[in-house]
Amino acid sequence: MATIKAKDGTQIYYKDWGAGKPVLFSHGWPLDADMWDSQLNYLAERGFRAIAFDRRGFGRSDQPWNGYDYDTFASDINDLITTLDLRDVTLVGFSMGGGDVSRYIGTYGTERVAGLALLGAVTPIFGKSDSYPQGVDQSVFAGIRDGLLKDRAQFISDFATPFYGLNAGQNVSEGGLTQTLNIALLASLKGTLDCVTAFAETDFRPDMAKVDVPTLVIHGSNDQIVPFDTTGKVAAELISKAELKVYDNAPHGFALTHQDQLNEDLLTFVKSL
Repeated sequence: MATIKAKDGTQIYYKDWGAGKPVLFSHGWPLDADMWDSQLNYLAERGFRAIAFDRRGFGRSDQPWNGYDYDTFASDINDLITTLDLRDVTLVGFSMGGGDVSRYIGTYGTERVAGLALLGAVTPIFGKSDSYPQGVDQSVFAGIRDGLLKDRAQFISDFATPFYGLNAGQNVSEGGLTQTLNIALLASLKGTLDCVTAFAETDFRPDMAKVDVPTLVIHGSNDQIVPFDTTGKVAAELISKAELKVYDNAPHGFALTHQDQLNEDLLTFVKSL
């Protein structure tokens, strides 16, 4: 397997398909790089170098006990970018992955970055706080952690319904649902739990202020996990060069339910950079 060693020694797995201008994908919770296979293949077949990694604690990467915070996630991305010597890279982050690519820019700048795509992302803030009262109440995240501790497999199986909008007219094959569960269960339980706290409590507004590259924000209008009005809509307003696309009635997991539309939009975006 292809891996790089992060600063603390953690082995980070990645897949690297195609050749050309690089596009680096950061996955959502509780998934891994395999969620991006359609996008990776689509872009690689069209002359781009498509790269996706498993976040520490997930998929085929190591499962350290600590390090499940956005500063560390951004450091891991920096280690991957510098090890592979990626330049003019487009960063694509879905859900919690939108946070780590944003924190990467906030910490390391855009010298190596050509563009940013935030897909159903938790930016600028996901959870409710004193400075962001419109966020999702922290009791929701406490419930997620409780559900994971009680019966992780069943909790994640049930989570697919709002994630993919199965209760709102969307259709996902049994195979797709099985793959989602299989991917999620590869992850460290500790990492799965700690990441809930990370995306519930991290404020990315300082990172948003440092985004100075063309940015594409895509969000589903019927996202039951990461509400559009308090995340994607606000992120697009905070980033001066942002283009906002709202997928009508799309759920959180639109990388699967709206696969063809997303592939085409990403291709158009990376071609424009």
